[in-house]
Amino acid sequence: MQAPKEIVELVARFSRGIEDYRRAEYKEAHVRIEFIDPFFEALGWDVRNVSGYAEQYKDVVHEATLRGAGEARSPDYSFRVGGVRKFFLEAKKPSVDLKEGVGPAYQIRRYAWTAELPLSVLTDFEEFAVYDCRVRPKPGDKASVARIMYVGYQQYVDRFDEIHRVFSKESVLKGSFDRYVRDAGLKRGTTAVGVEFLKEIERWREALARNIALRNSALSVQELNFAVQRTIDRIIFLRMAEDRGIERYGRLRALTENADIHGQLIRIYREADEKYNAGLFDFQADTLTPDLSIDDKVLKSILGDLYYPQSPYEFSVLSADVLGQVYEQFLGKVIRLTAGHRAKVEQKPEVRKAGGVYYTPTYIVDYIVHQTVGKLIEEKTPRQIAKLRILDPACGSGSFLLGAYQVLLDYHLDYYGTHNPAKIAGGKRPAIYQGSGGEWRLTTAEKKRILLNNIYGVDIDRQAVEVTKLSLLLKVLEGETEETLGQQLSLWREPALPDLGDNIKCGNSLIGPDYFEGKLMADDKELRRVNPFNWKSEFSEIMGAGGFDVVISNPPYIRIQTMKEWAPTEVEIYKQKYVSASKGNYDIYVVFVERALQLINQQGRMGYILPHKFFQAKYGQSLRKLISDGNHLAGIVHFGDQQVFRGSTTYTCLLFLDKSGKRQFHYVKVRDLDRWRANGKSVEGEIRSEMVTEKEWNFVVGPGAPLFERMSAMPVKLKDVAHVFVGLQTSADTVFLFKNYERKTRGATNVYSKHLDQYVELEPGLLKPVVRSGNISRFRGNPNALVLFPYKLVNGTFLLVPEAEMKRNFPKTWNYLSANKKLLSEREHGKFKGAGWYQLYPKNLNVWEQPKIMMPYMITQLSAYYDENAWYFVNVTTGGFGVSMDEQHGSLRYLTGLLNSQLLDWFMKKVSTNFHGGYFAANKQFLVQLPIRTIDFDDPVDVARHEKMVSLVDRMLELHKKLADANIPADRELYERQIETTDQRIDELVYELYELTEKEIAIVEGEDR
Repeated sequence: MQAPKEIVELVARFSRGIEDYRRAEYKEAHVRIEFIDPFFEALGWDVRNVSGYAEQYKDVVHEATLRGAGEARSPDYSFRVGGVRKFFLEAKKPSVDLKEGVGPAYQIRRYAWTAELPLSVLTDFEEFAVYDCRVRPKPGDKASVARIMYVGYQQYVDRFDEIHRVFSKESVLKGSFDRYVRDAGLKRGTTAVGVEFLKEIERWREALARNIALRNSALSVQELNFAVQRTIDRIIFLRMAEDRGIERYGRLRALTENADIHGQLIRIYREADEKYNAGLFDFQADTLTPDLSIDDKVLKSILGDLYYPQSPYEFSVLSADVLGQVYEQFLGKVIRLTAGHRAKVEQKPEVRKAGGVYYTPTYIVDYIVHQTVGKLIEEKTPRQIAKLRILDPACGSGSFLLGAYQVLLDYHLDYYGTHNPAKIAGGKRPAIYQGSGGEWRLTTAEKKRILLNNIYGVDIDRQAVEVTKLSLLLKVLEGETEETLGQQLSLWREPALPDLGDNIKCGNSLIGPDYFEGKLMADDKELRRVNPFNWKSEFSEIMGAGGFDVVISNPPYIRIQTMKEWAPTEVEIYKQKYVSASKGNYDIYVVFVERALQLINQQGRMGYILPHKFFQAKYGQSLRKLISDGNHLAGIVHFGDQQVFRGSTTYTCLLFLDKSGKRQFHYVKVRDLDRWRANGKSVEGEIRSEMVTEKEWNFVVGPGAPLFERMSAMPVKLKDVAHVFVGLQTSADTVFLFKNYERKTRGATNVYSKHLDQYVELEPGLLKPVVRSGNISRFRGNPNALVLFPYKLVNGTFLLVPEAEMKRNFPKTWNYLSANKKLLSEREHGKFKGAGWYQLYPKNLNVWEQPKIMMPYMITQLSAYYDENAWYFVNVTTGGFGVSMDEQHGSLRYLTGLLNSQLLDWFMKKVSTNFHGGYFAANKQFLVQLPIRTIDFDDPVDVARHEKMVSLVDRMLELHKKLADANIPADRELYERQIETTDQRIDELVYELYELTEKEIAIVEGEDR
């Protein structure tokens, strides 16, 4: 791309006056106005907001919050798309050396690293430097560290295309900026700010906990946790207020120069209470922390490292999202006291069982909020919105409430800005005021009003409640300075922040006061853990008016059988009080869904992110019935095997329910998460509510939906014509199953015993060939293991070989079993104890000797192998399922052809559970749903089709055997071509049997392939 004339003229002008521009007298403000602003305007950015957009929609935000002589300041420019930051720009005057200067590079990298922006720019127009800001900045770094582009002004014309391709507004909108970031790759030493800040505050917690426990021996474990958490929260609040220009910069650091740091902090806290009155500094409620003894050494270490240049954090740009991620992980641990009153930090049991804490990504929060809160406030006035009540019943660190609050703030500012803002600003109690740049801003009083009117949360964790409050309070202060805050405080003579004690509360959202029934005296430990919550009294006005308007959340995912280990009382109460908890080993998130339906009013809406396992799991049947009976489904975003939670193996969806009931709901199937995030690309459509029942949920939208509905409506399923059975269940695979073995002469087989960790010789007469998952596929199988099968066939039935006969006829096997007798005798399967201690699980012993179809469990394509060799599967997950058939509807080989067809593979992938990497589960509950085209043996046409299918399947089985035996490339190629041709003919026959149209065939062969 050729440089526009504006760039050419800027370069020429700078070149002509370069000696003057390099003088110290030429200020940064001048270079910004004369060169940097027009440079980026040439790149398509509305730098001066000529369009007159409201603050939240501006292309470029200019920062100018100085904190005193010699101190760092906020980044000069923030470039945004749709209100979302894309990169920072830090400007310097040309007399500053950017190529070698350490300070400027460290400054821009701190800003962008803290804000989690991958790239940012440092420029004085004479030089243009781009940094990979994913690399943690260090004060001693050279200016070249993490610098990925350096351009001198003389090169702007020649390299304009390179700059434009990344930093022009057009390129950012088209995704070139993001692609450049991906192509640049993660540099060595890359560390997310959240990970580092989490380490920081965990270090604080560890140090504070140990010191406070040591110096305050009378504290209980609850008091210790409170004291540590409250101290950390107060320090973070005040430090962030400093960087945002609300508190005097460096005040906390100054405390380290004198003794009694804790005493000095208490005095600052008391001043903050008068200023903010937010509950965080309330010493009438908190009578504990003022009298604590905390060593100066501990506090000095914490406070001293929070400032430039030692600190890599720039708190003015640390987003609420990053802070929420940090706190979410932080709350996964708790302090406990040893017998000697020493503090130890350890993971909470529920977090340990869940494999960690997974923070909800911002884009998911935003989507749920916009589909619930956003829809509800459309075209409403602020007065109407004031009546809306928004709840998160498992608020954690407050991410959903922050998202909802932000949407409300943006909506109100936009509304006031387009409805005679001057008049609104001139009222007795104005909702907006005009900032220094002429832009309209919400007053602190208005932000407080919105927060107190609309935002509510509950969490069972006391620390989480305090974190949510902290996050919301910091959001109120966002964009404020000491000057703007002071003006409003002097005008209204009221505290800067609201007390959120009536909005964000601690309690068990699922268990109410009836927990106390029949209990004369509740155990304190149990009472604290259960923490019953009375919705009717805690939110009496809201519940009295019918309930909340919106419930949004990422509820906890905890399997109830693991919860029984530390919360048996709650498990029993859920079972008694909730329909969704009535079946099997459910996950607690289903109870949160039912609770949400109880908490919303008749016009209310719920929006959750949760596992989609309940769509098909047996334990989800009760919840599916509850939802379908009320026609509550309003929307689903199904992510399939796409991983929303980084590092997790939880497969999720977004679930939206309406209390009033819907005739249809909107279904979105996300096939590419990155594309969906970037531009909303997905397959979506409307589904009639009458299609939703308590049966497994298998929703299809797009061109394939009519075909799926037609096949689903076919009267005969696999379960109607066949028996699907599991493999042998040994209950001791380490003893009975051998993956490593070799045949030997003299009637012996050498097998590797995993339990004994050695090879042993066994008689082959009691060893059966096993096909493990991965060694069976479409029309092909190959045994790759052995199972010890201590049975003999008597009159068509397998009976356990008696001990005497075993010792006499199979002495090697008997010696091997005897060596493992202790382990085998302890198995919990009834008859296994005592006599018959070496028997297998007594089920499906004889069916494997018969002709059957073998179908592997975890696969990428529906597969079936017709076996006449008496091969076995052991268990399901290591093997799969066997299928036998009543041949009055067709032969097993006919069924093998159907099961290997593209059509049934297509159908199976619509009903099965998807896993990462394109795998899906060919589980029995999904297999039995497959629609089977049976044969009418009185119809000659049908008989001919049947015989044709059998012939084709026989050919495929033979071709695969030949392919496996082929030793030269030419033969392999020959057989592979014949297999491909025969495979196509089977598919064509299946399309004919199921009467597919050309359009339907195109869908089957084109979709997901």
